[in-house]
Amino acid sequence: MSTVTVDATLDRALSGYDLSPEEGVILLKQTDQSALAAIRATADKLRQQQAGDTVTYIINRNINFSNICEQHCSFCAFRRDETEAGAYWLDWAQILEKATDGVQRGATEICMQGGLNPQAQLNGKSLPYYLKLVETIKQEFPQLHLHAFSPQEVQFIAREDGLEYADVIIALRDAGVDSMPGTAAEVLDDEVRRILCPEKIDTATWLSIVSTAHRLGLHTTSTMLSGHIETPEQQIKHLEKLRSLQQTAIHREYPARMTEFILLPFVGKEAPKPLRRRVGHDQPILTDALLLTAVARIFLGNWIPNHQPSWVKLGLLGATEALLSGCNDIGGTLMEEHITTMAGAQGGTNMSVETLQAAITDLGRPYQQRDTLYRKVER
Repeated sequence: MSTVTVDATLDRALSGYDLSPEEGVILLKQTDQSALAAIRATADKLRQQQAGDTVTYIINRNINFSNICEQHCSFCAFRRDETEAGAYWLDWAQILEKATDGVQRGATEICMQGGLNPQAQLNGKSLPYYLKLVETIKQEFPQLHLHAFSPQEVQFIAREDGLEYADVIIALRDAGVDSMPGTAAEVLDDEVRRILCPEKIDTATWLSIVSTAHRLGLHTTSTMLSGHIETPEQQIKHLEKLRSLQQTAIHREYPARMTEFILLPFVGKEAPKPLRRRVGHDQPILTDALLLTAVARIFLGNWIPNHQPSWVKLGLLGATEALLSGCNDIGGTLMEEHITTMAGAQGGTNMSVETLQAAITDLGRPYQQRDTLYRKVER
């Protein structure tokens, strides 16, 4: 596609049209610097139109309750077998201690996920264990928004206990889970998933569980693990599936939908060697991440207006660049992060509110604290 045609495509996007998958692929394959600059500039203009100039952030605390996991994803440096060095499994007191720490530091959200540990049961069942995780936090801090348990964890609980996905989601929701992380998506293409995460749920199951959550009133986020073995065509297939899923939630008037899109560039420094060798780089390639960030805004922005980079994976400087390439949110303070850090990320595990605010101010943009559902929080 010539630069002229790229410009025409970007003009159509600025006029409010959704990109076709073919147009999205063509944008992702651009290498000319002027075309790349135009794509990023268009994404920035659309960000302004769709989400405004204010950059939002959230004060939240991560709790990864266990790294013991039955699966062996080719990109994961976090998981351990139960008897392996470095394996851990937090008890109820430790979980409450971490939640208390988050509240004392101003958190409005606890984000909680963990490995798939078949031993994590109460009375011989998995669901009661997960409900106890929720109860441990919510009984003490009912005001906290609990953003917890991925579609993969929902499938795991359902499989272990012989339940329907809807039954698991309803039980978690009624116990106090307020929204679901859209993680475990990786790339929503089963050819990629057979290499990256062959034991994980397939594309159709991920989409089904997220759609069920929306129908039952649980908002979710959406994510994409990028920059490994996937092609531009597969990246766009992923974005197309997310766009279609959001359109379904809106057109069917489900009570919940996807609140944001988060790009998660692959960090491979400590990842298992076969995938590291195949990918050929240990840290994200910033130019690639920024192009995909921009195209994601152009492709999804009419339907998912909030886009967030990962400062854990890109570092704060990289995340700040993403705010010029279509993102309107800089994420959360986290306070603790194990999954990406154990993969060798250099972004750190904790970001102070003041540091986030200063990075936003340096761009000449206003900042605003938000809650998980993108409502303003006055400090």
